[in-house]
Amino acid sequence: MPELPEVETVRRGLIPVLEGRRLARVTVRRGDLRRPLPENFSAALEGRTITHLERRAKYLLLHLDDGHTVIGHLGMSGRMFVTSPGEHKLGTHDHILFETEDGALVVFNDPRRFGLMDLAATDTLDDHPLLAKLGPDPLGNQFNGPVLFAAIRHRRSPIKAVLLDQTVIAGLGNIYVCEALFRAGVSPRRLAVNVSAVRSERLVETIRAVLGEAIAAGGSSLRDYVQVSGELGYFQHNFRVYGREGEACASGADGHVVRRLTQSGRSTFYCPACQR
Repeated sequence: MPELPEVETVRRGLIPVLEGRRLARVTVRRGDLRRPLPENFSAALEGRTITHLERRAKYLLLHLDDGHTVIGHLGMSGRMFVTSPGEHKLGTHDHILFETEDGALVVFNDPRRFGLMDLAATDTLDDHPLLAKLGPDPLGNQFNGPVLFAAIRHRRSPIKAVLLDQTVIAGLGNIYVCEALFRAGVSPRRLAVNVSAVRSERLVETIRAVLGEAIAAGGSSLRDYVQVSGELGYFQHNFRVYGREGEACASGADGHVVRRLTQSGRSTFYCPACQR
């Protein structure tokens, strides 16, 4: 599933094409994604100008000039790419097409149909069921060591599971939690209640660093994800533990090997020698 860096990369790629642009045509070719699209989706968007694009956690928000906002999620296999009507040959999984007045075409493609789009009044977004319970954004000013420590200090679940809880931190996924825990030297097995204030501060620093590097690299392309230009992300070449089971630890220490374990149905990659 695309995580925060991938969604942020998509947002940045769409800004030059959509921000400040008027939508001439919106075509819904299939409305039964993870949840049905609003019945008036196309009509509500056509003729509207997208004032700005925002990201909340793993959600894309397209704010319109009439006080409404499109809420989008890429799901497991969704992607958005930029082309033009004359160049694009429609594919089976091209479900929603956004065409601007100046001739750009943005296509939402989702083979597995776990993505979604919804439309809501902008001033009600904080109460929207998809957004209301989200924790602080890890790249935002509301996320810091004391905030993280307060959120986890009474949790008796493994820290890996707690960091994936979107009500604790919004936007983190399996890849970047594995990478951040490794850099912070924190074992994914350690109970959150046993993560000190000092370790919490270190975790915040490493989470921000990992996300920043991933965004700079255009995200990670493992399966379906590509940037809006069709270019792959490159952060997967910088993984220190994720997907590296049995390989030498990035620390370079003799005998340190990356291991994999299953936590809450997901693979966790870590170095038992470096992470305590």
